[in-house]
Amino acid sequence: MNIEQARFNMIEQQIRPWEVLDPQVLDLLFVVKREDFTPPACRNLAFADMEIPLGEGQAMLTPKIEARLLQELGLKKTDKVLEIGAGSGYMAALLAARAERVVSIESRPALAEQARRNLAAAGVNNVTVEIGDGANGWPARGPYDAIVVSASLPELPAALLQQLAPGGRLAAIVGRAPVMEAVLVTRTGEDVYNTVNLFETVVAPLDGVAAKPVFAF
Repeated sequence: MNIEQARFNMIEQQIRPWEVLDPQVLDLLFVVKREDFTPPACRNLAFADMEIPLGEGQAMLTPKIEARLLQELGLKKTDKVLEIGAGSGYMAALLAARAERVVSIESRPALAEQARRNLAAAGVNNVTVEIGDGANGWPARGPYDAIVVSASLPELPAALLQQLAPGGRLAAIVGRAPVMEAVLVTRTGEDVYNTVNLFETVVAPLDGVAAKPVFAF
């Protein structure tokens, strides 16, 4: 496989059509090597329009969703960012390239260690991977200028919203299958939040916060 051609095709055929047009984001996708964050057995699938299994029932989001969420956060080099769901460390690496500091929370120790290894191998030194329950955020390092949830939530936990700094943005996928929507929430006041709906999709729920069953009568 011609890796650089595959990377180019991913960006031009999957990501641009998803309204990812920020040149800084597009350039970053050439710089941060997605294949280095995929399990060796799935390396040839690194640029495919699919979720890539990471083990323990977890998966990387599709490239277009990662890129779109990154664009919508509008990160600045002075931003402090919280990521919920470290996975392979790829999204954290993208965030780290555009922000000052990233804290990434992963509930599964084996995946947290995998993310740390991948980030170290890529020379990313402004990410801290912590083990914990991401639905509660990580208040010890807050408040954050941006928060991104690399999984879905049935609803947005108040704990995450409260960890946003004034003007802070939160990107997450909210809802219950088969109806989920990516949203961007901006904290515009002490208890004032502005929500913009971005796109519809369906992704796996965040560990430990699977939607409660909905009963039909």
